[in-house]
Amino acid sequence: MGAEAKRAEEWADVTPDAARRLVTAAVQAFAERGYHATTTRDIAGRAGMSPAALYIHYKTKEELLYRISGVGHRLALDILRRAREGKGSPAERLAEAVRTFVRWHAEHHTTARVVQYELGALGEEHHKEIVGLRRASDAAVRAIIEDGVATGDFDVPDVRGTTLAVLSLCIDVARWFNADGKRTPDEVGELYAGLVLRMVGYAGQE
Repeated sequence: MGAEAKRAEEWADVTPDAARRLVTAAVQAFAERGYHATTTRDIAGRAGMSPAALYIHYKTKEELLYRISGVGHRLALDILRRAREGKGSPAERLAEAVRTFVRWHAEHHTTARVVQYELGALGEEHHKEIVGLRRASDAAVRAIIEDGVATGDFDVPDVRGTTLAVLSLCIDVARWFNADGKRTPDEVGELYAGLVLRMVGYAGQE
């Protein structure tokens, strides 16, 4: 699937078409230039629209960022919750959480960079809401690690600190991943799943 097709699929739930074009244009602009250096004129131009047309769908540039951030964080949370609630041992569930979380950050690295690294540009109320989603994601991973500690599968003296390290490792994939590089998203996901199992002191075999 090409880059344009992937972007269209990623934001398929955003309607009408003009609103979706603005979101995809904003993602590209924010990722390339940063939120603060991007103007509404930049976004509208990338979408093939006039600046005035943008305000029909989004009142402010911050509202666009909020929409992007909300969609991205809810997708991330859904990935991690499915792994937490899935079948299998704590090691199997942690590996699945990391594998799928990393793969999403690699496959959608442009969007993920905006979602994960432009949080500080959100207004107070929007920031509070998104931070709540991030805390829920943290809780999902922490619950899996706690399960592994309880069963004796994991050796983790500091569960909260380890949870933060696991999430940080996964999220950072969005910063460096190159679609033209040597590793595919699946390969990076498998690599990181193995790394994380070693981080938590898992001695078994997946």
